[in-house]
Amino acid sequence: MARRRQTVTIKHVAAEVGVSLQTVSRVINNEPNVRPQMKERVQAAIDKLGYVPSIAAQRMSGSKSYLILALNDRERTIEDWRARQGSDWVDQMLLGGMLKCAELGYRLIFELVDTHNDHVERELRAMIAALQPDGVILTPPHSDNPLITGLLNKHEIPFARIGSSGNGGGIPLIMGDEGAARMATRHLIELGHEHIGFIAGPDDYALSGWRSAGWRNEMNDAGLSTEGLWAAGDFGHDSGVKATRQLLAQSPRPTAIVASSDQMAIAAIEVAGEIGLTVPADLSVVSFDNTPMARFNSPTLTAVDQPIAQTTSKAVELIVDANRGKELPIATTIVAAKLIVRQSTAPPPQSE
Repeated sequence: MARRRQTVTIKHVAAEVGVSLQTVSRVINNEPNVRPQMKERVQAAIDKLGYVPSIAAQRMSGSKSYLILALNDRERTIEDWRARQGSDWVDQMLLGGMLKCAELGYRLIFELVDTHNDHVERELRAMIAALQPDGVILTPPHSDNPLITGLLNKHEIPFARIGSSGNGGGIPLIMGDEGAARMATRHLIELGHEHIGFIAGPDDYALSGWRSAGWRNEMNDAGLSTEGLWAAGDFGHDSGVKATRQLLAQSPRPTAIVASSDQMAIAAIEVAGEIGLTVPADLSVVSFDNTPMARFNSPTLTAVDQPIAQTTSKAVELIVDANRGKELPIATTIVAAKLIVRQSTAPPPQSE
């Protein structure tokens, strides 16, 4: 019977070199005050033995946990998972965060928190005590929740704020939502549309206001009226139905709509069909997010592609930089979105 191969641990590396466990840990963690000759000896032993550093080994120095905690909204995330409608925000967030963490020797821990819960501070304190993270990634609406940001500031834990302008500390990162809304609106204007409706996201997301401002400013710059062309939504399908009915009841009726999520854009297409309008011949639709449903809907959706993975990856990078004492950017980091043109947009119908 073949003997099972023994797992190589940090103890084997230390014994091979004849040094302490702490010395090996300092080399693994690329810490200062380790002689170059010692680094070479330890690295040679690691290569020889085929040792793969573990979180436990990295923690032996006692100064870091090598864990980064990523928080997402509990209610909305669970709702999306149960609906199974193709939202991939969490997938893209984990893709960018986990790959960058692995590259830098960290691990990403993903947790759900209800930002509207009065107990959010207690939940977060429990997570911090259990995990002792070296940094935290906040996503909207957590990014602008003063209970959360205040607690992280108090504990002096570096935190990245995706979708936030950064008032109140932390490392702000945005995906250029105002510019993206301008880009989507400009695409429709260049096609010849003048009556362009806009369906906004919920007020507790700062990016909702940025997107509304981008649409409004682009319309104003083109000398086009926005009166009666804005409607409230909450990113969900049902709110998209209500908002679209409101917009299409206007006179003159909009010939195009920019919706702040793929689900609301699909709702707009459904409502248009109910009243006998065809997309894009009678109504053009642009969405935000570019989730899988944008590609598989019929017609396929022209969509603002949100760089969620790239933004989360950059958030990890900046948190690690903060832990290593590197100088961080003074300005808000922008990871720009792009517009993917598909079948749901076309020139407006010719008036008879």
